Amino acid sequence: MQRFVQLALDFLTGPEPVVPPRAPAPVAQPQPVAPPAEPLSAVFQPGTWHHPRANRLLRLAGCEVAYEFKRGKRRTIGLSVSHEGLTVSAPRWTPLGEVDALLQQKADWVLDKLQKARERAGELARARTDWADGAEFDYLGQRVRLVLDPTQARARENAALAPAEAGGLATLYLGLARNASPAQIRDAAQAWLMGQAKALFAQRLDHFAPQLGVRHQRLRLSSAGTRWGSASADGTIRLNWRLIHLSLDMIDYVVVHELSHLRHMDHSPLFWDVVASVMPDHIQRRQALRRAAVPLQD
Repeated sequence: MQRFVQLALDFLTGPEPVVPPRAPAPVAQPQPVAPPAEPLSAVFQPGTWHHPRANRLLRLAGCEVAYEFKRGKRRTIGLSVSHEGLTVSAPRWTPLGEVDALLQQKADWVLDKLQKARERAGELARARTDWADGAEFDYLGQRVRLVLDPTQARARENAALAPAEAGGLATLYLGLARNASPAQIRDAAQAWLMGQAKALFAQRLDHFAPQLGVRHQRLRLSSAGTRWGSASADGTIRLNWRLIHLSLDMIDYVVVHELSHLRHMDHSPLFWDVVASVMPDHIQRRQALRRAAVPLQD
């Protein structure tokens, strides 16, 4: 009887489960170290365009475009391209889908502008001067080599330009020690360039002002980062000193342009007629100025 009861209990409860042996606790593995952030040079690969303040990403014609998106008080969607990349500004109420649709519609224009901006940034980077003994830079459209010469410091002027010999470059001798820092060399060279710029600009203003029938009151050197010159109604002409790197043809165009504003403070057809009266080829000169690879900032 007892055996029958035991068999009945076994039938109801089933056999005692077999507990498998407990697996050893896993050994903690070291976490992989996150790779360092990609350098900007690695991000800027063909087919990718990443704005440093990008907050939206879109594929345009097979290219990845990460752009800066902003909302503000405006009525239409605005697109702008700079050396940093694409920036899109939109009204506060504009749906994101409408923004993306416009970018797809303007894809060819956007990618063309981005490519040109990248090429321009490369040209400007190559044009920047590494301020050291033997450095080269442009002066009036010609290459000049910089040489540190401590003996020059004893002269009345601490800098002197020696004309180029056959097949060589003109040389600017600066009265600095050969172990001068890049900042000292830059400051001394730019001081000389500014002095040359002010004298030349004054001469060109005096040359063209009578031809245009205007009189300027004063000349100011500018270090503006986005423009070559400006004119005020009080007769003040401001010219960017970095124009001294360019050829005289381009310098004269900016001089005539700003003097013409003393006749018309706008860019109306009447203004361009004044410019053309003394400079018929002003369009070609303006185009050359736009192509000039001169950094407007250090």
